[in-house]
Amino acid sequence: MASRFTLHGLWLSGPTYKVALMLSMCGEAYAYRHVDLRAGQQKTPEFLALNRYGQVPVLVDGELTLCQSGSILEHLAAALGKFGGDGEIEKARAREWLFWEFDKLSPNVYRARAVKRGFFKFEEPVMALCQTQAEAALKTLDEQLAKTQFLAGANPTTADIAVYGVVVYADEAGFDLGKWPKVKAWKERFEKLPGVKSPYDLLPQQDAA
Repeated sequence: MASRFTLHGLWLSGPTYKVALMLSMCGEAYAYRHVDLRAGQQKTPEFLALNRYGQVPVLVDGELTLCQSGSILEHLAAALGKFGGDGEIEKARAREWLFWEFDKLSPNVYRARAVKRGFFKFEEPVMALCQTQAEAALKTLDEQLAKTQFLAGANPTTADIAVYGVVVYADEAGFDLGKWPKVKAWKERFEKLPGVKSPYDLLPQQDAA
């Protein structure tokens, strides 16, 4: 039987990983379509018909096609009834952290990682700014995780999935999580949850059923 979901993405993409991780943790099978960014596949008319921004990931769920990882995570939480938060307050807190992650954490960690991996080159002042802001974001996380087991409360939500999808690359980006012990402990706690796999174990490098 064909999978309900089709994920279009790239195995090196943190946002793609967030969506794949959510599906894995929900126990949902999905078809995977590799998008070759270096070859410019994201700029083709066929792909732009799926995602007007020319980015990955894209999730197809029946007649609905979605882009932007945070939006996709919220859709999956509602559609599958998992990781959306218990009660209105927890749901609101999870949404807050989703927006915060997109604004404060992922841009700086992802850019530092891209430079370390040789994908981009930035002037030193830009890199210094990324590092300073990433460290400030990690400090914010550490302070929150001193109060709660997971970001929105006692149980994992989409917020934890999104934030883990950034923190998992911290070492590649040059950040030592030993500086933020609560974040490190949360990461280890999260990795024990069912369905959690590393990016390179979860995302294929080619199309997959």
